[in-house]
Amino acid sequence: MRGSLTEPFTLAGRIAPARVLFGPHETNLGDARALSARHVAYYERRARGGAGLIVTETASVHRSDWPYERSPLAADCEPGWRAVADACRPHGTLVLAGLGHTGLQGSSAWSQSALWAPSRFPDPVSRELPMEMEPGEIAALVEGFGRAARLAVAAGVDGVELDAGPSSLLRQFHSGLTNRRTDGYGVDRLHLTREVIAAVRAELGDRILSLRLSCDEQAPWAGITPDDAANHVAALAESLDLLVVVRGGSYSTAAYRPDGHTAPGFNLGLCRSMRAAAGGRVPVVLQGSVVDAAQAQRALDDGVADLVEMTRAQIAEPDLVSRVRAGSAPRPCVLCNQTCLVRDPRNPVVTCIGNPTAGFETVDPEPVAVAGPASAQVVGGGPAGLEAARVLALRGLRVTLTERTTRLGGMLRTAAAGPGRTRLSMLADWLEAECRRLGVEIRTAAEIEPDDVADGRSGDGALIVATGSRPRPAPCPVDAAMRVLTAAEVLSGSMVDAGPVVVFDPVGGPVAVSVALLLADRALDVTIATPDQLVGSRLGPTGDLVAANKRLRDAGVTALLAVLPMAGTAGEVLLQNRFTGVRFGVPCSVLVDCSLPLPNEWSAVGEGAVRVGDCVAPRTVLEAVREGRLAAMSMSQYEVVTG
Repeated sequence: MRGSLTEPFTLAGRIAPARVLFGPHETNLGDARALSARHVAYYERRARGGAGLIVTETASVHRSDWPYERSPLAADCEPGWRAVADACRPHGTLVLAGLGHTGLQGSSAWSQSALWAPSRFPDPVSRELPMEMEPGEIAALVEGFGRAARLAVAAGVDGVELDAGPSSLLRQFHSGLTNRRTDGYGVDRLHLTREVIAAVRAELGDRILSLRLSCDEQAPWAGITPDDAANHVAALAESLDLLVVVRGGSYSTAAYRPDGHTAPGFNLGLCRSMRAAAGGRVPVVLQGSVVDAAQAQRALDDGVADLVEMTRAQIAEPDLVSRVRAGSAPRPCVLCNQTCLVRDPRNPVVTCIGNPTAGFETVDPEPVAVAGPASAQVVGGGPAGLEAARVLALRGLRVTLTERTTRLGGMLRTAAAGPGRTRLSMLADWLEAECRRLGVEIRTAAEIEPDDVADGRSGDGALIVATGSRPRPAPCPVDAAMRVLTAAEVLSGSMVDAGPVVVFDPVGGPVAVSVALLLADRALDVTIATPDQLVGSRLGPTGDLVAANKRLRDAGVTALLAVLPMAGTAGEVLLQNRFTGVRFGVPCSVLVDCSLPLPNEWSAVGEGAVRVGDCVAPRTVLEAVREGRLAAMSMSQYEVVTG
């Protein structure tokens, strides 16, 4: 063993309490362009849980860079950095201020000025043509990095991390995709980064200088390859105190933190190569969907890295390091990307479907015990019911959970049957295990009817109803010869042994895509029909939109867009274009309806009961878990005893 994940690590003379890093990521927690009290609470919670190092959300070092509305600006961050450092210091966690500039991958919508870039090549996402930086802009950028480092030192942080990752101006200078200059910054593509490192080191002194370096742009025709990156690492290693190995670039930003369709630990080989190139001159950090402590430890044991970044794992479980140290199971990250990627026009706050307190630490406190004996009944063993029971038990209540089926987990386990979504079952496993550990009495294959608790109480305690959802009627009239299934039925194992199959998706999320792929994997003829203008229209925020459509195409799934089902007869479903009104038939023996289900309401239950999750309105796992938690947290002793 080269070192335990949970043991201290010395870095530039400073001691991190563990070899686990909480990396920089967008949060939308900002107050204008400054770090807020919510940032402080968010980072402090991970420090309290044992994180070795925390890198704050990357702050722009120059006002020309404003990539998203609440992106931090280094000039406004000194008070916030100081507050974060002061909050994390009692836990021993080292704090690095994230510094960067997104260049041509930024947004002129907020800055109201031309984007900066090495050369005049538009970003493949925005297609906006940037300005080619002249000597004055380059000098201002270098000065901006130095000035930001000076502010970070004044704030008392332990160092800084420079961003040369997938969405950074420094990487754009490193890459032949975006740097076609003929001056010194093009002949030597590391020249700017060397100048930035020198300017920052002059301000930092002996504090930590880390570099987040993209080592594979996955664009071999002109982008950074692992061989290129090995040369970059060899050239820069002596000037650094820490190197974080990442992948991605202008054509592959989604490869940086992908969802569960990409195997965890995908950068193991890349990191091993870069560590070899570093030759022991700088400690190396493995990044890349490392969400399981066992895999992280193996990476250390095998000499892949010296430290491991586990960012999403610590969003899901702030006590990750503490739990691993104590030998208890952390709440798992399921790699869904549904609520932790927040570059979205709605400006959602970073959070987690399994841990909805993430990002809300200032308003959602830890569970407080209820004084005196009390009991509560939870009806329904899906994610909402399990979380409610878990939190009630943490508060010291005697809890009974009743589930009508033979297994707990509800739609979490159903959805986990889809390709790339198997980790969802890990959250169900964890919730169930925690309930059992905390002494929740669990009754499966047991029915409770509304009349049994018509006054909103169960015995002498309170009642939380989490009875989930029920299927809605078929989306169109069908005759007896047409077989209609719901997405849940297909994912639960209902046999579809002959096609053709039409999957109707009016939602645009991951469910219909996973159903279509599951059926196509059985060599069935599958068509996915949607009223939207593209398949999986809601997958953009998770980074899976393009990849999902490619998977469907590669699997031979036919896509029909902007259509609604009008009727189903023997061997055919009639579709109508929602814009032109043109109708046409599509061969179909099985219609799979992926519409949102209906709430499984308990309308007869009295006012004393609290309904949570899908029985209120079918939504996502996030709302189910959050409402289960909030219901359990809202019950005072008086409410619990009297109903």
